[in-house]
Amino acid sequence: MRFGAVPLDDAEGAILAHSVRLARGRLAKGRRLTRDDVTDLAAAGHHSVTVARLDAVDIGEDAAATRLGAALNAVDPAITLATLAPKTWVRARQLVATVKIIPYAAPARVLAAAETCAEQVRPKIWPRRIAQTQLILTATPGLKPTLLEKGAEAVAARLQVLGCAAPHTQTVPHTTDALAAALVPPQADLTLILTGSATSDAQDVGPEGLRRAGGRLTRYGMPVDPGNLLFLGQIGDHPVLSLPGCARSSALNGADWVLERLVAGRVVTSEDIAAMGVGGLSKEIPSRPQPRGGRAAPPGKRPRLAALVLAAGQSGRMKGADKLLEPIDGKPLLAHVLDQVATAPLEGCYMALPTRGAHAETRKLLVERHSSAPQIVSVSDADEGMAASLRRGIAALPSEIDGVVLLLADMPEITTKDIARLAMAFDPDEGCEIVRATSQDGQPGHPVLFGRRYFETLQRLSGDRGAKDVVAEAEAFGSTVDVALGGDRALVDLDTPEAWAAWRAKPG
Repeated sequence: MRFGAVPLDDAEGAILAHSVRLARGRLAKGRRLTRDDVTDLAAAGHHSVTVARLDAVDIGEDAAATRLGAALNAVDPAITLATLAPKTWVRARQLVATVKIIPYAAPARVLAAAETCAEQVRPKIWPRRIAQTQLILTATPGLKPTLLEKGAEAVAARLQVLGCAAPHTQTVPHTTDALAAALVPPQADLTLILTGSATSDAQDVGPEGLRRAGGRLTRYGMPVDPGNLLFLGQIGDHPVLSLPGCARSSALNGADWVLERLVAGRVVTSEDIAAMGVGGLSKEIPSRPQPRGGRAAPPGKRPRLAALVLAAGQSGRMKGADKLLEPIDGKPLLAHVLDQVATAPLEGCYMALPTRGAHAETRKLLVERHSSAPQIVSVSDADEGMAASLRRGIAALPSEIDGVVLLLADMPEITTKDIARLAMAFDPDEGCEIVRATSQDGQPGHPVLFGRRYFETLQRLSGDRGAKDVVAEAEAFGSTVDVALGGDRALVDLDTPEAWAAWRAKPG
């Protein structure tokens, strides 16, 4: 490989070494320069550019990483390399690859062969590159303002999960001229459009607005459900992604896969989107009332369920005390909750705990010493709110788990029998994929049981609302079932010293 500055006449086909900002946008580092790129660089006054040029003996980084993984696994059954799927979105401190020696030792010659393979290349992780985004909402006559607000909130939440700031948002009439005017000039590195009416054709208002703004359409439609009716284009070097109507929901859709790549600064082609159909059509929509078939337990066998206890809060309203250490029948509340989970019909228990804070170490020691030996899930970003615990807890669940019971750790009245009743009501084959505890008079509360089909959606939540929106959407489509617990057990969570005192003063 040859690296260094070259005249523009020699730059076409080379790999750009450093990002270059132009009047119409930015050429990202790692881009293979085209003839148009070279023309734009010349127009901007550049006479040379720093590039990497591969020689005939060089193998590109992506191809090399693929070959390395295959080579390592082919060396010997004793050595395994496992990685996430290509182009998977990852967060800081997330496990992306693991090497394991399956037996107790590997022969020296086998290890030497694997080391030879490993010396060739390192895997590539692309950081987030998009800093600023804009969102254009189009409004049709009679469209409810709440629908616009819901769409804007859902898009902002998606961007927050991807590490982006809230987008600059504007609403315009659903006309070609109004949309074109809003698109020129681009106000950010990435433009998102959410139209008030679905884009039904490549000549519809959205694509025509893009063309009239001087842009070009890269792709209309995608073979992924939900998410069919998106379109992707560019204005100069600025990508423009029109989201499908299902993006108003927090549930996963095909546009999320495209958005992840765009935020990482990757060029997404029509061929890339077409390839997403492999596996895309088998993606289930969590709100679909009659799923086409998910992974059900074999006939006569109950689904495998686990518990995720959310215990990463900071007890900020307890005036310095820790609510999870308050005594219940001579035991700290946290130990009492673990006792109830330990005897429930579950495959295991996972406990989300904060990595820092005034009570973090005490809670961790208590959980480690509990006889049920729950699996601790460390939540380093617990300050964000409940969504951080959900993301990390769901990611920790084994692949064979069919559903998870989410329990708040500050609910002292929930019993083993309550958890068992939720487990018995869970029936994915009959569309009962979310089971929610309620009070005796029907007020929704906790715990809540989610089927595996919702796991990916739960991992994309942000903030402190938890999974309320996910449950609300599923309820609208009839995919939830409520289980009434006695009295107000499903509602009693104790966050303040006053609440604890009042609860202890209750008869019984």
